[in-house]
Amino acid sequence: MGKSSLLPLALIAVVVGLIYYFVLLAPAPEPAVVAQTPAPTPAVAPAQPAPDPEIERYPIVAANPPAEPAPPINPDDDTAYRDGLLQLVGPEALAYFYPDRMIRRLVATVDNLPREEAPAKVMPIKPVGGPFMVERHAGTMTVDPANDQRYLRYLNVLAAVDARRLVDLYVSLYPVFQQAYRELGYPRGHFNDRLVDAIDNLLATPEIKPPLAVVQPKVLYKFADPALEKRSAGQKLLLRMGADNMARAKILLIAIRGELLSRSPAK
Repeated sequence: MGKSSLLPLALIAVVVGLIYYFVLLAPAPEPAVVAQTPAPTPAVAPAQPAPDPEIERYPIVAANPPAEPAPPINPDDDTAYRDGLLQLVGPEALAYFYPDRMIRRLVATVDNLPREEAPAKVMPIKPVGGPFMVERHAGTMTVDPANDQRYLRYLNVLAAVDARRLVDLYVSLYPVFQQAYRELGYPRGHFNDRLVDAIDNLLATPEIKPPLAVVQPKVLYKFADPALEKRSAGQKLLLRMGADNMARAKILLIAIRGELLSRSPAK
């Protein structure tokens, strides 16, 4: 992959990576949290039938298709991708990313977020710093509002990326993500469909008034409310960042979703 493709792939990482990790929120270096709210919690929507993977619902069409066939794409070669990230976001932000299997980590995370579990071992970005904090009140625990500050630097990086420019670049490099997705175990699947589904799942995260109560049955924290605990990994991670940060993240996700659909002739 030549240097002309560095920025597209780099920016994709920042968005999908930051969005799905920062926004989605990098897991804290300690137990994941689960919360309960004093107010009634919206019921989890019943599972919908899985769409037919062979039907491409959100096709991506390049604005300027190459005149000649593109060379084979290798999702394992992160060299150009890493160099592009360095040029785009600088060494400080680049240090947020794991240096190995960068493309495959990003694709796997997008695929996992709508599921109940999103293994940390395939996350593209390192956990946010510092321990997860809780407040204790007469035998109960709630999420400490101070945790919100831990996510601000990631959201600031994401907010600096223009959604239109991001998606322009995403479209130009879509084949590499599609290849990695098919090699993940979906030979007839379409990565852009999964990306839109993941965004929709995140946008469906309920807005719950704090404080969020948590329990710690063993090592890990969990949402005391079983309905919240059954939500997707992406939604639970989004809830952890705090109401204000979640609202900000949703605005960014809506903008990116709109740009994605504007490039899909089916929509």
